[in-house]
Parts: sequence; structure tokens; C-alpha cells
Amino acid sequence: MILNKPGQTLRLRALELEDLDFLYSIENDESLWDFGCANVPYSKYSLNNYIINGTCDIYADKQMRLLMENEEGKSVGLIDLFNFEPKHLRAEVGIVVAREFRNRGYGNEALKQIIAYGKQTLHLHQLYVIVDNENTYSKKLFEGAGFTVQARLKDWVMRDNHYRDAVVMQFFL
Repeated sequence: MILNKPGQTLRLRALELEDLDFLYSIENDESLWDFGCANVPYSKYSLNNYIINGTCDIYADKQMRLLMENEEGKSVGLIDLFNFEPKHLRAEVGIVVAREFRNRGYGNEALKQIIAYGKQTLHLHQLYVIVDNENTYSKKLFEGAGFTVQARLKDWVMRDNHYRDAVVMQFFL
């Protein structure tokens, strides 16, 4: 658990083997592939190994994936810190909320907690995200958390056989 305080509706925690089916469903949801770098299905075997072999040490792995769990103990999404640069004290953020749990504030709460963790525990200088410029939901989510657009990347992402621009958004801690 990270910084989960009374009144928060969400708990962030490390992945456990019992999360395998949820992780499998998220990683193999083809509708999400356009938003990340993956475009191949993952086997349960490979995801099981990922969970087992992860050190849960962002300094060793240069990444950290946390499960978002609501008050009822249901898995509602994942939030990642990756491309961690300890020398420059920055990390990239990735977030996905399962379709049936969207628009309930879970993304906002997860971002608040990961920002606090980045500042108070990792002593980061900044968090950043690269978002498809046409992904208005993600842009709104990150803007609401205080991220600001700092750069535009021309023809950065391919979606529906067309290149799209992306924006780099930063949050300075």
C-alpha cells in the first residue's frame, strides 16, 4: 500500500499472483494497445513470471507497476512509474482504469497518490506522460492533476493507420 489514508477511496499495492487474471485481461485488451507500446498478446505464463520475478524495487527495475484496488477490494486499474531516471529524478507515468470502473474518480485518486509517493518517498523532481493529442480523456485527467503540456511531438503515434501528434505533459514536484 502507498500513502493510503483514511477517506481515500483507492488503495495502490504491489501485484500479487491472485491479480494474474486481471493483469491478463488488461494486457490483452486490444483496444488499449494503441495507447501503449505493446501490440502483441501476453500469455498467462509470461505475466505470472513478471509478477514472480519483479523485485518491487524501482531502482533495480527502473519501473514500478501498482494495482488500483477500490474500497470493496475490487481491482479497478493499474498505474505505472517507468523510464525511471534516478540521476535526473524523473519518471514517466502510465495509467489504465478498467472499462467498467471509468469515470468514478479512480484515475484522479491514483494520480494524487503516485504524485505524493514520487515527492515524499522517491524525492522525484518531475513526473511526465506522453499522450496522444486526440486522447481528450487522458489529457483532461492529467491536466486535472496539475500536469501541463510542455511539447508537441509530430506524428508520434500510429492509430487507425494514421500518424497522430502527441503531447508531453509534465508535473514538477
